[in-house]
Amino acid sequence: MENLNITGVHDVYFRPTVNLDADTGILEISGESYLEETVKFYKQILIWIENYIQEIDKPITFNFRLDYYNTTTSRSILDILDLLKLYQDKEGRVDVNWYCKEEELEYLQEDIEDLAEDSDIEINLIVL
Repeated sequence: MENLNITGVHDVYFRPTVNLDADTGILEISGESYLEETVKFYKQILIWIENYIQEIDKPITFNFRLDYYNTTTSRSILDILDLLKLYQDKEGRVDVNWYCKEEELEYLQEDIEDLAEDSDIEINLIVL
């Protein structure tokens, strides 16, 4: 299975950097996510994760390093978390980490807690 790597773009819209590594099981989205076609962008990530779960069946560490994301992205993040939760419920090992700067903690903490509650998966909040 091939890795999925997408270089982030900071223009009129912001596309996050994506590094999904099939060899290590370390999956990461970083930067800012404010896209024109959010659902289309995140669909390729969801498909990759589904394929990884079916083909590789190894532990997953998912790292979110998003400094900013809009409401539409939040829905796509929830879709990712729901997929990871399904894998976890089938005895797959999943660790989800959300990295944020201390100055962003107040802004992000409630959103991260809501995502964890809505998806019923634990998200480790790591303050930098």
